Amino acid sequence: MNDRKIEVRNLDLFYGDFQALINVNFSIEKGDVAALIGPSGCGKSTFIRILNRMNDLIPSCRITGEVLLDGMNIYGSMDVTELRSRIGMVFQKPNPFNMTVFDNVAYGKRMQGIRDKRVLADIVETSLKKAALWGEVKDRLKKPAQALSGGQQQRLCIARSIAMEPEIILMDEPTSALDPIATGRIEELIGELKKEYSIILVTHAMHQASRVSNRTAFFLLGELIEYNDTKEVFTNPQDKRTEDYISGRFG
Repeated sequence: MNDRKIEVRNLDLFYGDFQALINVNFSIEKGDVAALIGPSGCGKSTFIRILNRMNDLIPSCRITGEVLLDGMNIYGSMDVTELRSRIGMVFQKPNPFNMTVFDNVAYGKRMQGIRDKRVLADIVETSLKKAALWGEVKDRLKKPAQALSGGQQQRLCIARSIAMEPEIILMDEPTSALDPIATGRIEELIGELKKEYSIILVTHAMHQASRVSNRTAFFLLGELIEYNDTKEVFTNPQDKRTEDYISGRFG
């Protein structure tokens, strides 16, 4: 039985004549936390944006190969709106909408046509609890989201993603703009979320990758050099380039 949620096969990505990703093969199973590491500009963020088709609006972008979600090619007939409800995205910089805390979390479900106030209230409460934010904002639901701290805003964005009931959550350096305490809260949260979701996390912090992930992928110059159990990658890398990067010889 194939438990792979996402399977990427022989993926190449071009911006015009420039090849940004080269023959990438990757998979993730339910409950995995996969950390993507590597130097800046090596293709990590480009890669996760492929997984919910965020490159569609770039005219020069061309993709070959396959990206399968539960065996279905997401670049085939799959509806993009459906895809993005199944694969959520949390960005490097918290990006709450210019509306209340409540309306941020309820936004996606309202766009899907849900109007029942009680149903929306339940979704908001459940999502904020899963994002470890409910206790801090339950009396501030009608306040502007921008009034929250940076760490709270990032957890709000995670709650907004959770509200769509995704199967996979993509996180593009979600703690890089946060202080150490807020970073710790997000890392703890990832530990809880993996019980329900598969998570793919781009991080520049190798200590973070070793703490929160069970799988680690090392990217270099558009290639996926090595992808294995996190402990194996950090203690017994199979490729000299992985070893050099982890030991600080470059990057």
